Amino acid sequence: MSLDTTTLLAILAMAVVTYVTRIAGLFVADRLVLTGRAKAAFDAIPPAVLVAVIAPTALTTGWAEAIAAAVTALAAFRLPLLGTVAVGVVSVVVLRSLL
Repeated sequence: MSLDTTTLLAILAMAVVTYVTRIAGLFVADRLVLTGRAKAAFDAIPPAVLVAVIAPTALTTGWAEAIAAAVTALAAFRLPLLGTVAVGVVSVVVLRSLL
């Protein structure tokens, strides 16, 4: 198997661009002063990403997982992270055995 020079250069260029965009976020984020709506928008990014990752799996795997996700979301408003995780695990186990 031979390695094409053009392919290798394309892979290296993509790696460099990926690295630069990721590291640039660290340098730019320190210089940003956010207030008002911009700060609220940036504060909403982590939960939005979490929901975007979890929701498709929770809603396409079955009723037990969908109900457990809803129960866990409700628990997240009242409990700390460890308690929320425990509620989520227990609820999905119980619901899988019942449904």
